[in-house]
Amino acid sequence: MIRIKGIELSLHPLFVLIMLFSVLTGQFLELLTLFTIVLIHELGHVCAALLAGVTVKSVQLLPFGGVAVIEDHGRLTAGKEIAIALAGPLQNGILMLFAWLIGSLGLGNEAFLNYFIEANAIIALFNLLPILPLDGGKVLRAATSVICPYYFTLLWCGRLSIAASVLVVVYALLPLGAGGGLRLNVLMIGAFLLYSNVTDQRNMPYVFMAFLMNREAVYERHLLTGTVASPIVAKAAKPLDAILRLFKRNQYHLVYVLNREGDVVAVVPEQRLISSYFGM
Repeated sequence: MIRIKGIELSLHPLFVLIMLFSVLTGQFLELLTLFTIVLIHELGHVCAALLAGVTVKSVQLLPFGGVAVIEDHGRLTAGKEIAIALAGPLQNGILMLFAWLIGSLGLGNEAFLNYFIEANAIIALFNLLPILPLDGGKVLRAATSVICPYYFTLLWCGRLSIAASVLVVVYALLPLGAGGGLRLNVLMIGAFLLYSNVTDQRNMPYVFMAFLMNREAVYERHLLTGTVASPIVAKAAKPLDAILRLFKRNQYHLVYVLNREGDVVAVVPEQRLISSYFGM
């Protein structure tokens, strides 16, 4: 574990296991190449996050990518989150282009350059799968949050990612039923994805609470840009938490409260609802 400019950089235990295995099998050069590719991939995320004005707390490297922990205090829009997620695969694309140019000039070792291009392609394409916590899953979640309430987005993107992780594990175990060998690499990846998504799903209420507590940034953007508030219509008897679960990520809300006859009896800004919810 090392710390660079306040960012904690570490290796996931899965990467350490593969590193030890590569030494035993004489594939250390391939592992070193993989480590470099993954590091550049993650640095792409880090640079994009810093440019977006968010804090990067730590980065943990895995054989197929990494996990960057960021702290945005509610100022990370869906567009910025998508840009940060795509910055990693973009680095892989740049590395592939660079290796292709070297090969086209007749420079370098052809076999190594082919391996380098293939490894970048695999890491980029795998990370673009729409499964959390992969980059593709983050893009899907951010895009969904633009049109759907944030609570719904967290809930169903998490559930779909858990289901997809289970399918990866099942795929790894399928050869056993036919008397074949276990797809160990796929099983380890599937187990990691499943564990990450189950953990994130358990922590979802805390993520949603943080979303509500950082809504002040949305209000500030609303005042600066002069955008029209998004209305939410609710009956007076509707539970407060059910109304809050209708909030969307990049929109500021005014809640129109109806009585039993369907008449508007109050127009409540979202800050008042959030303050009431937290007992402020």
